[in-house]
Amino acid sequence: MKSFFRFFVCAALAALLSPFVCAQTQEETGDRLFLDAREAFRVGNRAALEALVEPLSGYVLAPWVDYYRLRQGLEKRDEATVLAFIERENGSYLSERLRADWLAVLAKRANWRRLSEHYQQLAAPDQDARCLFLLARVALKEDAARRQAETLWATLPETPEGCRALFSRLGVEVSDDLYWQRARLLVEQGKMEAVRRVLQFLPNAQQPDKKQFEQINKQPALWLARLNAEDFKRGRSGREIAALAIARLAQSDPLAARSRLETWQTQLGPQAAAWCWGQIALSGARRHMPEALNWFSRSSPDVRSRDVAEWHIRAALRARNWYAVLASIRVLPKELQEQPAWIYWQARAHKEVGHFALAHEQFQQLRGQANFYGNLADEELKQPIRIPPPAAPPSDAEMRAARANPGLLRALALLRLDLRTEGVREWNWAIRDMDDRQLLAAAHFAYERQVYDRAINTAERTREQHDYSLRFLAPFADQVRPAAQEQALDDAWVYGLMRQESRFIVQAKSSAGASGLMQLMPATAKWVARQIGLKDYDHKRVNDTEINLLLGTAYMRMVLESLHQHPVLASAAYNAGPGRARAWSANTPLEGAIYAETIPFNETRDYVKKVMSNAVYYSILFTGKPASLRERLGEVPARGG
Repeated sequence: MKSFFRFFVCAALAALLSPFVCAQTQEETGDRLFLDAREAFRVGNRAALEALVEPLSGYVLAPWVDYYRLRQGLEKRDEATVLAFIERENGSYLSERLRADWLAVLAKRANWRRLSEHYQQLAAPDQDARCLFLLARVALKEDAARRQAETLWATLPETPEGCRALFSRLGVEVSDDLYWQRARLLVEQGKMEAVRRVLQFLPNAQQPDKKQFEQINKQPALWLARLNAEDFKRGRSGREIAALAIARLAQSDPLAARSRLETWQTQLGPQAAAWCWGQIALSGARRHMPEALNWFSRSSPDVRSRDVAEWHIRAALRARNWYAVLASIRVLPKELQEQPAWIYWQARAHKEVGHFALAHEQFQQLRGQANFYGNLADEELKQPIRIPPPAAPPSDAEMRAARANPGLLRALALLRLDLRTEGVREWNWAIRDMDDRQLLAAAHFAYERQVYDRAINTAERTREQHDYSLRFLAPFADQVRPAAQEQALDDAWVYGLMRQESRFIVQAKSSAGASGLMQLMPATAKWVARQIGLKDYDHKRVNDTEINLLLGTAYMRMVLESLHQHPVLASAAYNAGPGRARAWSANTPLEGAIYAETIPFNETRDYVKKVMSNAVYYSILFTGKPASLRERLGEVPARGG
């Protein structure tokens, strides 16, 4: 309770202390009390939470305390109390959040009509809310809702909390086709425990027993070696279980899976066999196996997931088979064909086979987009990658409005307390309907507070008026540039990588344990410290800006030197390790853009493309001269070259 009394001491001594010191002390005390309230909410200590309501009255995060009070035991609240908060905080993130929470309570009460009415008032429902609304519509016997729910059940990879009630209701009633469709989806993602739960809805005679399932999961090669014709006499379930086992084996050994599939594909039937070929091809393509392109041809677009469809294109790119690139893009669903990646590669394929007018038309669709594919398209159109003229700075009135915005103020308070998830959500909610002038003011406000990630994120959202000096912030210049110069590194590349790694959050820490501006893993940081002779290095110092930059830039130099001085390879190595970056090279020289597109890890593939595009913009900002992404990507040398 010491912090409680400090709060009132500050108020009592206001006449004696400077206004700044008192305000600072009030903020610090409010912060401590708020964290106490949050912890009371987390552990379910209602008395402690109630005791903190009055002391926190007037504090910037007081609405969160009110939200915690209502959320604690929400299932016992009456609707009038909930509506009073929603109306009082109307338009805020917390108002939306409590209404979404209330949907779950109404679902438990089976109050389907009221649930539907509340759902219609959500401004931006998430997947949980959409599932609960579908559940209400299914309960109200809407035929269209049931069909939508069944499609969702069969195709949604994750199962958020709000979807579990919907899927449980469907689980006992859907057709066998949907059980097996969902099981295939989950096997492809390696979610075998979820597969087991889905298969439990089937009649016992159609399920693999517990021992069989464990073997399919952990020893699919052994299970398939014992497979015989009698196993297929179980009908549909026999075929499907064998297909799941082949797909599971393909994830670790596509050649062995191919051999088993060739043995049993007649018994599997054409549809299950085509799905298995897609799984084998997917695994092979991620390993850059030349056979993968042929395996894709034995699959069918009708049974392909998004991953299988997109890796068919990547396998064709890797083989430089431009006709196969065109053919594989043409069978994509329309929404995927409209993705910048596949517009660009379709245009490139048209160009490579001599369809110049079609290529030009598609490059034009991407012209000027501030991303990897827009940059490449601009260069194909012989247009320099441009930085738009800067918008006029926010006026005093615009800045006053930003600094007084309750949502932005709550977001900054949460971020100050290192409550990043809540802070980012508050911030994003506050800016969601802003026009360009308001976005620029909010970005400047974040920059003033040195919350660089929100400044970048907000500046990126402008549609017509832009400030690329905010989109591509370059803080810590007096430390970054000397560190880059010491390691003989291009500072545009260093900044491009840092922007992607941490968005310049000094205390950033990833779920894997990487820390600081340059997101160093503990083992990597210690190894680099030894290599450069940094004595008495303690990993507790990793977030120190100078130490982090020293180790991070030294590591960048090391991987660059070990990988042909090639920044694409070095960027991939920084994220996924030098061994992997080297192994992803081809037996012959490979266009840098194709190397980046065919990186097997989703995170690393996206990372490398963004780092290289970032570096182009930083180069233009730093030098005032045009820069080329194509030149930066270059040609990746052959493996071992």
